[in-house]
Amino acid sequence: MAASTEGASQAPSAEDLKLYELSQKYTAEAAKRLRPDGLSQFVRLKDAGSERLRTLAEDPWADHAALNAKPLVQDGSKHKFVILGAGFGGLLYAVRLIEAGLASQPSDILLVDAAGGFGGTWWWNRYPGLHCDIESYSYMPLLEKTGYVPKKKYSTGPELRDYANLIADKWSLHDKALFRSSIKAARWDDATQLWTVDATENRGPGEEARELKLHGQYLLVASGILTNPHVPKVTGLEDFAGPLFHTARWDYKVTGGSPVDEKLTGLEGKRVGIIGTGATAIQAVPKIAKYAKELYVFQRTPSSVNWRGQRPTDPEEWKTKIATKQGWQRDRMLNLDSFLTDAPEEENLVADGWTEMPAFSAVIGSPRYGIIEPTPEKIAQHVGRIYKLDLPHTESVRARTERIVQNPETAAKLKAWYPTWCKRPCFSDEYLEAFNQSNVHLVDTDGKGIDSATSGGLVFAGKEYPLDILILSTGYVTPSIGGGSPAVRTGIDIFGRNGRSMDEKWQNHGASTLHGVSSNGFPNLFFAPLSQSAQASNNAFTLDVGTEHIVHVIEKAEARTGGNAIVEVTSEAEEAWALEIMRRAGWFATVMGCTPGYVTSEGEALKVSQDPVEMARKARSSNWSEGMASFLKLLEEYRADGSIKGFEVVSRAA
Repeated sequence: MAASTEGASQAPSAEDLKLYELSQKYTAEAAKRLRPDGLSQFVRLKDAGSERLRTLAEDPWADHAALNAKPLVQDGSKHKFVILGAGFGGLLYAVRLIEAGLASQPSDILLVDAAGGFGGTWWWNRYPGLHCDIESYSYMPLLEKTGYVPKKKYSTGPELRDYANLIADKWSLHDKALFRSSIKAARWDDATQLWTVDATENRGPGEEARELKLHGQYLLVASGILTNPHVPKVTGLEDFAGPLFHTARWDYKVTGGSPVDEKLTGLEGKRVGIIGTGATAIQAVPKIAKYAKELYVFQRTPSSVNWRGQRPTDPEEWKTKIATKQGWQRDRMLNLDSFLTDAPEEENLVADGWTEMPAFSAVIGSPRYGIIEPTPEKIAQHVGRIYKLDLPHTESVRARTERIVQNPETAAKLKAWYPTWCKRPCFSDEYLEAFNQSNVHLVDTDGKGIDSATSGGLVFAGKEYPLDILILSTGYVTPSIGGGSPAVRTGIDIFGRNGRSMDEKWQNHGASTLHGVSSNGFPNLFFAPLSQSAQASNNAFTLDVGTEHIVHVIEKAEARTGGNAIVEVTSEAEEAWALEIMRRAGWFATVMGCTPGYVTSEGEALKVSQDPVEMARKARSSNWSEGMASFLKLLEEYRADGSIKGFEVVSRAA
């Protein structure tokens, strides 16, 4: 989209012409990647038609013997809070409930997770090079309460997994968790006024799975956004003869090494292929390249890769500049967020590549410009302003690619031709450098993806690339699937009052919540905020704000009823909130210039509809457009009088 000019009579400036040419380039690159099958070009590993692919979804890390030795969670057991997910979101729920005095009995909380332990995405992902792309001082939750000092500015996967267990230790959560358990459905029982959760507990090889019904007064959904790996539907993929695995289930039996030992000696002398160049591949490729005889990187869309600057935590800096006062971590989260919402604070506390991207506000909002009126002129002005704001950063990143990668042809193919906000920005001081190694080969598919697989390799443009090992770095189910419905996103059927399906409500009516955390017709159900809330680049910040708000609502409802509440959003309140979200939807018109990916649900969000009902449904699925700081202030003002306006609270029947 072209940048706007101040007046129609003015000749376009050199910068305007440059922005216009750039937007045309972006549009052409996006068009190469648009596919009519959209999200259906992928399949969740666990739902794949091939048994070989389905088995790739299994948990390779679970200690079945140790877990089977624990006391059984009984079929029919009743709990005050059933929490779906035991990553940082589930842990935050549990800690806040305990700290609020809402879960005083050992059986009050039950965390249920398909993984074999705590950590969520950090349990599943153990690939070499894994670390968080958000600085650990802002990302790792509850640092003030645990007193933990992160080892590095960007914590590694093993450290984050250990930290999840540290939280579980401190708040005695190990005996409050049911692991290796997939959830099929959750139903509100109008008679018992409880949630019933249908779970299947996997007991490991040689053990029969257990079918369980679990009952909870409250159902809290904390299932993460990076736990359901998917793969493209590639002809012949399951026929590949060599070892095949997904990065979310890394196979160290094949590669050698371990999650804490990146000596991948099993790759020596091997021809290795990796499909995908997203955030995971950015971290894993340099480690693979050190050991593989030949490494072929198959790319559909290049990532934007800026500098990382990893370094150990300085104890003196920690004491004197970071953990200096009560509330320092929330302040630091807000400080980082301010630079991404184009409203920077005076001091840049984080000072990394993230803080150089004010145009990321295109997808998380900004408090600077108010509500964008949904007129063609105002939308064009807004999009033009964001593109102009983004230009210095994207040019800098492309220039960095050209500067680092020695082969000009390879460098050109590694440049990202889309706005900063369209794909998760990446940061590495090793990835681009790896392409200077003679054993690393970029296979750029120019937006098409590979054609097929054979028993001996991958085929693109009529050429077969012989491989001994194939690694799928193909990402996860997009969090915006199903319009952001908590049911579709987590793969769980959720039924509320009178058996109403949450999926059906979202599909027919659009996102329907109050503050993005609860929906009418689904009493005592709360979910991690996605649609109709504010989002941050730091997902732990989003979870921190969301669980804080949810527990406040529950606390007030329980106090009002003597600890026996049914709390439900009124239809009037959620419709009023939907109108506030829809008023702000114009801000997110910036995604229309994006390349297909998770931000656009693989291009499905880019389909323009003239149907007013469909347009309204899409607008309802938007987020708060004025940034997290603005949203947090709104929630704090809402909570100030303790009335939890918009929620109906009654006592459960005796």
